[in-house]
Amino acid sequence: MRRITLFAIAAGFVVPLMATAPAHAQATRTWVSGVGDDVNPCSRTAPCKTFPGAISKTAAGGEINCLDSAGFGAVTIGKSLTILCDGVVGGMVVSGSNGVLINAASTDAVTLKGLDIEGLGMTTSAPGLNGVKVLAAGSVHIEDCIIRNFRAASPNGFAVNIVPTTALKFSIKHTTMFNNGIGATGGGILVKPTAGATTGTVDEVSATSNVAGFAADGSGGASGINVSIQNSVLSGNTLSGVIAATGAVGTAVMVKDSNVSNNGTGFQQAGAGGFLRVGGSMVTGNTNATSGTVLSYVNNQVNGNGNDGTFTPISPAFH
Repeated sequence: MRRITLFAIAAGFVVPLMATAPAHAQATRTWVSGVGDDVNPCSRTAPCKTFPGAISKTAAGGEINCLDSAGFGAVTIGKSLTILCDGVVGGMVVSGSNGVLINAASTDAVTLKGLDIEGLGMTTSAPGLNGVKVLAAGSVHIEDCIIRNFRAASPNGFAVNIVPTTALKFSIKHTTMFNNGIGATGGGILVKPTAGATTGTVDEVSATSNVAGFAADGSGGASGINVSIQNSVLSGNTLSGVIAATGAVGTAVMVKDSNVSNNGTGFQQAGAGGFLRVGGSMVTGNTNATSGTVLSYVNNQVNGNGNDGTFTPISPAFH
């Protein structure tokens, strides 16, 4: 009988130890699928179903991949991360929130590729706020995305709303954005930092039928903005195709080899520290080609606007 009692006591200690399984380590690469489940480990053979489900199981600096085209939900990113949907579509349908909210450290890098972000602005009274909103990160890269129908009221309603509180480098490439903004607010891309310097490139972007196509606004009190736009289409926007406005800090935007057409105003510059330089671009069909002081390398095609405006000639510096 004594032997049986001792075994029972020993068993009482063994069972709890066996019931406590070690926590799963975060993976550097995880996977999502339309037929996945967020209780899975997000491996390729046992994928998760949503981006929020996968992000908690993805290590900082890791990558979430899409196995197939599906809707994977809005997500908040607070660390270095890549979301890559290559050859498939990573869908998001957003009502009353941001599609992707980036609020990471000033040293973190975030990449988004292959996302289709729908803001429901044409079908609901509570549209999405912004397709992608950047509050903080070291660098953000957006490529091969479609962002549309974000029509929330100010200060939202943008396809990409870049309002960092840290110094930031960004690039947006081969991305389409349309029907964003409502009334006189919102649009395709807004760059309005509140701290640090923001530099970026916009390449092969189509921003059409928004309130504004692209706007750089230095009134937030940051250290400055410097953005280049090339090989892009900024057309059919209600207010302006490209805006460079400033408060106390310098805001510089250079546009090259782009189509700026059929907008309310093609190029709009405001504020003594706002610099808007244009070269090799087509400017046609706008109600007004220019507003403010717009600098030109004298190689643009400007014709067929309601008012062809006044461009201030400048010479390129060759070295």
